[in-house]
Amino acid sequence: MKKIKFAILGLGRIGRLHADTIITNPNSELVSINDPKNNEINNLKKKYLCQVMSIDDIASDDQIKGLLICTPTETHIDLIKKFLHTKKAVFCEKPLDLNLKKVENIVQLVRDTKSQVMVGFNRRFDPHFAKLKLHLIQKEIGIIEQIIITSRDPSPPTIEYITQSGGIFKDMAIHDFDMAVFLVGEKIHSISALGSNLVSKKIEQAGDYDTANILMKTVSGKQISIINSRRTTYGYDQRVEVHGSKGILKVNNPPLTEIELANESGATKERLHTFFMTRYADAYKNQIDYFIECIKKKSMPKPDVQDGHYALYLAENALKSARTGRTIYLS
Repeated sequence: MKKIKFAILGLGRIGRLHADTIITNPNSELVSINDPKNNEINNLKKKYLCQVMSIDDIASDDQIKGLLICTPTETHIDLIKKFLHTKKAVFCEKPLDLNLKKVENIVQLVRDTKSQVMVGFNRRFDPHFAKLKLHLIQKEIGIIEQIIITSRDPSPPTIEYITQSGGIFKDMAIHDFDMAVFLVGEKIHSISALGSNLVSKKIEQAGDYDTANILMKTVSGKQISIINSRRTTYGYDQRVEVHGSKGILKVNNPPLTEIELANESGATKERLHTFFMTRYADAYKNQIDYFIECIKKKSMPKPDVQDGHYALYLAENALKSARTGRTIYLS
C-alpha cells in the first residue's frame, strides 16, 4: 500500500514532534510543511526531506490526504473550514478555539461534510490512562463512583502565554475535562469550581488563576474531582484515581526511569518528569499513529470536534462558577 502523504501547518515544538512521528511511521510520508513565521523553516525542510508550500497549494494538492494543524489557537477554526471540502483528514491541536459559539459552528460544518477531523487530546493515548480505561470497560472495579484527577505543572508558563491561552480552565484543565468524560462515559450534570492565586501575583494581575479545584457530578450522580496547580517542587504531577463499587484503580506518576537505589541510608527513586513533552512522549506518538490508521481504514477518529466542543463547554462553565461562586447546572 502507498504511504499516506501528510502536510503540517505550524512547526513549533508540537509540530516538529508530530513530524518526527509521521516520518517514522511506515504508512505515512511528510511531503509538505508551512510556517511563514518560523526562521528555521529551510532547515526543517532539509531535515524532513519535504517541500515548503503555501496553504492554498496544500489545499489544492489531491495527493496530500492528511493535514496536521499545529498553529496558534486563533487560526484553528478558519484552517479547518478551509480544508473541510478538500477530502483531507484533519488533525487539530486543542483547543479548537476559545469562543464556544465558533466551535459550535465548526461542529455542525464537520457533521454536514462528514469529514474526518480529530482533536489533539493526547492524554487519551497515554499507555497508563489507556490501560486504566480498558480496566473500566471490563468493569474490574464494578460501577464507577468517584474519579480524582490531579494535574500540576512544575512551574507557570509566561504571562504572555497566560493571556493568550484562555487561562487555567480553557488551557490546562481542558485536558482533564476531556479525560474525565472519557473515563466516566457520561455527560456532566453540574460543575462547581474554585480559583485562587497562590503562586504568582503576575498571573492574578493578568486576570487568571494559578490554582483550581473543580467538582463535577454526572447525570447519574458519579462524582469527579479535578485538582490543578501551576506549581510543584517535585516535578510534573499527573495522577488519576477511580473508585468503584468493587475496588479502586490508580495511575501514579511514572518516574524518569525505573531505577531504585536502596542501601543503609534508605531507599530512593528516580525523580519525576519535569516537562509535559517527556511525560507524554508515548501519548503524542500514539495519537498520530492512531490518526494515520484512521485515514488508512477510512474510519472516524476520536476524540473529534464534538469532544473538543464539550471540553471547552465544561471549561467555560468552570470559569463561570469560579467567578460567581455558584454551582452551574448544565443542560
